[in-house]
Amino acid sequence: MSKTSIDDLLSFEEERPVQQEPPRGGRLRSLLGFLGVTAAATVVLIAGLRAVGLRVSLVVLVAGVVTVLAVRRIVATLAPPPRSGQTVARPQQDGEEDGMYNWDARDALRTAINGWELPLEWSKTQPERFSQVILPRLAELADERLRLKHGVTRESDPGRARALLGERLSTFLDTPPRRTPSPRDLAAIVAELEKI
Repeated sequence: MSKTSIDDLLSFEEERPVQQEPPRGGRLRSLLGFLGVTAAATVVLIAGLRAVGLRVSLVVLVAGVVTVLAVRRIVATLAPPPRSGQTVARPQQDGEEDGMYNWDARDALRTAINGWELPLEWSKTQPERFSQVILPRLAELADERLRLKHGVTRESDPGRARALLGERLSTFLDTPPRRTPSPRDLAAIVAELEKI
């Protein structure tokens, strides 16, 4: 049995980033690597161009390869660091996730929340929008919950549906309100819907 306490399990400390050691050999090694890659790329380009019957000056080829390698190194140096909380994509082991929510991803939950958020915001200033957009959605939710849990809908068995919904929720769904309900009233309606 492990000797880890509950406090150890529930405590949270951010991991400190690992400092990478600079490569040994410094500038000389870097320069030799750069010259080696330049020479290899130049030889490959000369062979490829000669194979198709083209001749290009050696100076132009070397200058082109050096330019491409220099631009590549500059771009890598100037690249922005990854955003905090963003991890490099790696395959998950044993189906575990890292616990970080990816806000950039398009998921069904975010889409569903956005599908309710905008119409609810509009209905604050335009009460008729509530009756035209939100109320039908709530009625669909009520019918779907009734159908899944009890095998009826408000249309198929109005009496039983009214008894299952309760008087307040049933009246709310059947008669459009004259003004937009307050957030507290909507929370109570949603709570009643969840009880079905």
